[in-house]
Amino acid sequence: MLHRKVEYMIEEDIHSTVNEWIRKYSDTLYNYIFKRVPDKAAAKDILQETLIAAWKNCNTFKKEANEKTWLFAIVKNKLVDYYRHEARSMTDLTESGYFFDTVNHWTEEAAPKNWNDASASLSKKEFYDVLQQCNRKLTKVQQLTFTMKYIDEHETDFICKCLQISTSNYWVIIHRCKLHLRQCLEKNWFLNDPK
Repeated sequence: MLHRKVEYMIEEDIHSTVNEWIRKYSDTLYNYIFKRVPDKAAAKDILQETLIAAWKNCNTFKKEANEKTWLFAIVKNKLVDYYRHEARSMTDLTESGYFFDTVNHWTEEAAPKNWNDASASLSKKEFYDVLQQCNRKLTKVQQLTFTMKYIDEHETDFICKCLQISTSNYWVIIHRCKLHLRQCLEKNWFLNDPK
């Protein structure tokens, strides 16, 4: 009987701890995840998987690290799992737009435009909203590669292994990401007279 009472008290303590983490960190974790995945549903799923993993492993949390740091470590692992899963379902590695003519010169409509003072945009929140919208217009493989490289700052070898792509394919994808993002940013920010 005493054993059951102790188990119940431990279980209640774990529930209250996890509920406290949800209250304190779920918005922060969600925002972090949402910047790295293509849609809200995926972000919510990853957040839910993170909290379930935290709940299941709550008794192994040694409190040597900050609880927020521990939860972010779980999130990062769940994101890598997501990237791997998405990589297995990807087949679209083709270019979705044409930037060059038959002799590899810029086409007139795709040639780079003058951005004037691009560095001033980096301090505006609206610019990052547009960048995120542009990122969401990339193909899935481009989104994942761009996010892993420039948002999560993973090494090339890790990205290639995770997404199961060759190094040369990786560099082609990065190049195409840059082309598409440049085109989208020109259209929606730099040549659109942003306020």
